[in-house]
Amino acid sequence: MRVLGLDPGLQRTGWGVIEAEGTRLRGIACGTITSDAKAPLSERLAQLYDGLEKVLATYQPECAAVEETFVNTNAASTLKLGQARAVSLLVPARAGLSVAEYAAKSVKKSVVGAGAADKEQVMFVIGKLLPGLALPGADAADALAVAICHAHHAQTARRVEGAQTKSKVGGIDLALLVRSR
Repeated sequence: MRVLGLDPGLQRTGWGVIEAEGTRLRGIACGTITSDAKAPLSERLAQLYDGLEKVLATYQPECAAVEETFVNTNAASTLKLGQARAVSLLVPARAGLSVAEYAAKSVKKSVVGAGAADKEQVMFVIGKLLPGLALPGADAADALAVAICHAHHAQTARRVEGAQTKSKVGGIDLALLVRSR
């Protein structure tokens, strides 16, 4: 499964593409899409849109995952981040991909083991999980962490689905049969 992870931001949006096969992870590519801070908001959002379309066309992910927004004390910054996040949700959805969303704490807990991990810890663990992939910065590392978090969640969902399928024999749910005794 090829996963695109996104860490949205108006100034910098981190992106990372991984390949997940079972428990094996392989880093494909990562980077940062930047917008011109002096340009009007509409142009900056268009720059983000165009950059994300190029990533999708180049790396052909099968699904996407986006980090959820945290509420900042600065309302204007939070609003701008929300607009960049909307573009990050829109582009993969318009390309026909399923798009999942994860809270930053869930991503960090899934990848580092601690929801309060700092950016350096995330970068260190990503470097260990995806050796050979050059990390251009914390935004790209965060995006890769989002992709890995999604791969972990998808793998767990497949296991649960498989266990539920195996528990039914001849249309009888074995779990219900065992509980009724």
